Amino acid sequence: MPNLEKLPVTVITGFLGSGKTTLVRHLMQNPQGKRLAVVVNEFGDVGVDGDILKSCAIPDCPAENIMELANGCICCTVADDFIPTIEALMALEPRPDHILIETSGLALPKPLLKAFDWPDIRSKITVDGVIALADAEAVAAGRFAPNVAAVDAQRLADDSIDHETPLSEVFEDQISCADIILLTKPDLAGAEGVAKAKEIIAAEAPRPLPVVEVAEGAVDVRVILGLEAAAEDDMDARPSHHDGHDDHEHDDFESIIVELPEQSDPAALVANIERLANELNILRVKGYAAVSGKPMRLLVQAVGARVRHQYDRPWKADEDRRSRLVVIAEHDDINEAAIRDILVGVAQAAE
Repeated sequence: MPNLEKLPVTVITGFLGSGKTTLVRHLMQNPQGKRLAVVVNEFGDVGVDGDILKSCAIPDCPAENIMELANGCICCTVADDFIPTIEALMALEPRPDHILIETSGLALPKPLLKAFDWPDIRSKITVDGVIALADAEAVAAGRFAPNVAAVDAQRLADDSIDHETPLSEVFEDQISCADIILLTKPDLAGAEGVAKAKEIIAAEAPRPLPVVEVAEGAVDVRVILGLEAAAEDDMDARPSHHDGHDDHEHDDFESIIVELPEQSDPAALVANIERLANELNILRVKGYAAVSGKPMRLLVQAVGARVRHQYDRPWKADEDRRSRLVVIAEHDDINEAAIRDILVGVAQAAE
């Protein structure tokens, strides 16, 4: 049994756009009496997720309990960023009852678990559980899981060929490290898609895992907090593609920030973000846009060609009305000139 005096930490992982921020927001607003603290690790330095969560702050999770670590993997910056952040949260008065860590969509969870072995915090915290979110529609479509039969057949012909993509490795590592899987956006997948996604997850999981369907992050806190998994002491049961490596690289993925002029037509912006996915294999776009004649900021979040946008809050008096988007893709798919041609060129033409 874990030491109950230790502060429990839940690691929330999952692929890009799987719904991690929506889940954390739900937990913040429905804490069931727990005083929560949150660490948000983003890919790219536009603090979209942290800003969203701070706007949802309530007495049980005030804004000062939400900390952001941008443009750096927390498991790669343990001494400089991660440990001081955890220590700062533990020093809050009143002390949090539970810490949530929302990783970036590209994070490998097992190296992060190893960070909890750091001497300064090991005696003070325990990993209550690792929650992996999986987008039901995407998983059902086979985007993040390899075709094992096809890979094996081609390996027989040439054992130097490896057809696992970086995306599949991230997905598999997140599933392998998890204590529970939240299958998100089941409405988009439909019953057949949900069943297929569960089948794929079961095939990838190294051990039987509970899979819970969740829409819009709405899950009972008691289902995912208080697991008492002590995951930091259970590393062997959580295999990774990177076991045996002393460190890991993030060179498989790259992000750029594109600044745009004020937009006159949000629909045109959405259409061009869709083009990024369809023409340039862009994985994720997130950020804000200023829209002519609108006092509120337009929040944009895209997973592939699926784009969500909404006005989230008024522009502050001291803010520049400018549009900034983080664009994320595999390293070989980042063509900055082509991305800017689609986003900036069309935006300027529409002026």
